[in-house]
Amino acid sequence: MATKKATAASEKTTVKKTAEKAATTKATKTTKTTTKKALTEADIRAKAEEIYQARVAAGVDGTPETDWLAAEEALKAGKKK
Repeated sequence: MATKKATAASEKTTVKKTAEKAATTKATKTTKTTTKKALTEADIRAKAEEIYQARVAAGVDGTPETDWLAAEEALKAGKKK
């Protein structure tokens, strides 16, 4: 009888260790690294259009180039946060 209990106890320990190891392995595999998304031309164009619309509504003079540069700066500043 003592051997059956000892065998059953060691089997439970082995099963428990295997389950713990599987949980540890699973946790490390789900870790994600973040990467910074580069600004796309479409993103800059949309922001420049937004800046242009605001500038025209305010009646302020400007050029498409200044709108584009302001859009790039605004998007870069937003990404740093």
